[in-house]
Amino acid sequence: QVQLVESGGGLVQSGASLRLSCTASGLAFGNYVIGWFRQAPGTERDFVASISRSGKNVYYSEDVKGRFTISRDNAKMTAFLQMDNPKPEDTAVYYCGAVEKSVDRTTVTAQLYGYWGRGTEVTAST
Repeated sequence: QVQLVESGGGLVQSGASLRLSCTASGLAFGNYVIGWFRQAPGTERDFVASISRSGKNVYYSEDVKGRFTISRDNAKMTAFLQMDNPKPEDTAVYYCGAVEKSVDRTTVTAQLYGYWGRGTEVTAST
């Protein structure tokens, strides 16, 4: 049974940092692209960042580029989203997703992700 579990969310002030984790089980983690998405109340789930199987390729939404960093540790079956200098508009529930891919590239389309965690809530205050 595949499981993705997000953790690390909470209340963070602007200018501080927060690191989210996504720990997987039940899959060959190194074969999967990992993506972070977020959903604020009343909005759709939006792409935040994606990392390829090896971790060599990453891609960010324009909203977070330069402030967030995605990484992964395949040995620990965990991916991370480092959030530096968060803004109030970053407030949302953050989800990680996994999609199996045969090439070492990123994926930005939520509909292509086959597995999802339940999310972790982040509230960024001024």
